[in-house]
Formats: sequence, structure tokens, C-alpha cells
Amino acid sequence: MQQPLKEVFCSEMHKAIRLYKKNQLDSAFYHLERAHILGQLFIIPHTKSHWWMLKVGFRKRNFKEVLGQVTRIIASILFSKIWVPSGNTGGTDVNPFKSMSIPDDLKIFLEKKT
Repeated sequence: MQQPLKEVFCSEMHKAIRLYKKNQLDSAFYHLERAHILGQLFIIPHTKSHWWMLKVGFRKRNFKEVLGQVTRIIASILFSKIWVPSGNTGGTDVNPFKSMSIPDDLKIFLEKKT
């Protein structure tokens, strides 16, 4: 992961974790979705975003999210380097195979990923 992409991924994760600790779970999840978009081509960042989504699911007692994130964690380990749906936000409210549009402010970082 090149430095600019790594920095913005870490920034989104930092915001998410800070909000999680304040129990602002919906806002935390928003930043985890953005981190997911940025990190999904890399095994560790991809898995980390799903791990924290799992934690949010547990805290919200959303068992659909918990089960979905467990399967997505396994998939992130197995498939990050093979294929991921571009722009997918990673939550259980979206099909895990669906490509989605990438927010404009994140596109610039993903265009420079290689």
C-alpha cells in the first residue's frame, strides 16, 4: 500500500475507532465503510476494516451484521489479492459481490494504488 493511500486508510480507521470508543456506532461504521473501500485490495487492511465492523455489530447487538462480518473476514483473507468488488462498502446491508461507485474524495487515492 503506497503512503498516500495508507495515510488516508489509517485516518479513516482512526476516526472510526475514536467514534467507536465514544459509542457513536453509526458514525464509526461510516468511517469503517470508507476504510473498507480504501483497503479492500490489501489483506491486512481489508480484514482490519471487517474486524472493526464485527465489533460494531456486537456492540449494537446486530447479529445479522456479526454473522455477515465473520464470513467477510474469512473472504477478506482468502480473496483480497484475487478479486474484490470495487467500491463495495463491506457492510451486510450490501451484497458482498456488488461493485459500487467510489466516493469522489477517495478515488484519487485508489487511482494511485499501484
